[in-house]
Amino acid sequence: MVSDPVSRKRVFITGASSGLGEALAREYAARGATLGLLARRAEPMQALVAELSGEHRVFVADVGDARAIGDAATSFVSEFGVPDIVIANAGVSVGTLTEHAEDLDAFERVLRTNLFGMAATFQPFVEPMRSRGSGRLVGIASVAGIRGLPGAGAYSASKAGALAYLESLRVELHGSGVRVVTVAPGYIRTPMTAINPYPMPFILPADEAARRIAGIIDRGRRYAVVPWQMGVVARLLRILPRSLFDVLFARAGRKPRNLPL
Repeated sequence: MVSDPVSRKRVFITGASSGLGEALAREYAARGATLGLLARRAEPMQALVAELSGEHRVFVADVGDARAIGDAATSFVSEFGVPDIVIANAGVSVGTLTEHAEDLDAFERVLRTNLFGMAATFQPFVEPMRSRGSGRLVGIASVAGIRGLPGAGAYSASKAGALAYLESLRVELHGSGVRVVTVAPGYIRTPMTAINPYPMPFILPADEAARRIAGIIDRGRRYAVVPWQMGVVARLLRILPRSLFDVLFARAGRKPRNLPL
């Protein structure tokens, strides 16, 4: 069966107001897709849509609000039909330390956005895609979910949870025609990484990362690390003995705490 040309695709992207989400929106708009863009901030998305060719819709919602996500999904489907691709990209990152009681609010926010928000994004689309027998559900996880990184307990936990959740969903939908694609980026040049006070090997510009991720989605790969060099790092991290990992990473650079989310 020949798939629809990209120019006819409908793509729904969360976290579309900046960073990788914005870059993915630009990539798919350049390919002629119709976009549903969702984020908490309206103004950046409206400015983005004004620059893009084609017909697109902006939805203002927090991915942690399942009802709001459901309303946005219903609106998009009623106007354009069931999307061909849904990209759960929304994410937040902040340094956290369990010893500080005030960091618990940040823990909750990061887990709700990065993990629960992914499930809330996919939920309204799973049954329509299954009924149609096609579609791609794309989760943006992270290499940070491979091992727990110091000072990033909430972020690493949320991305480890995302990796496991996406694998569960992939198996649940096996044979349905709906493909689940897990993308685990390394470092991408975005506002989220701009504050990192440590070296970021193999960092990619957001537009280049978006181009590569779109190619991975096109091929319907089950799991991919971007860039490939970080895939090598990820494999090494998986097999690194705990005793050695502890020594090597105990003094690793840490993301600043108490940033606005």
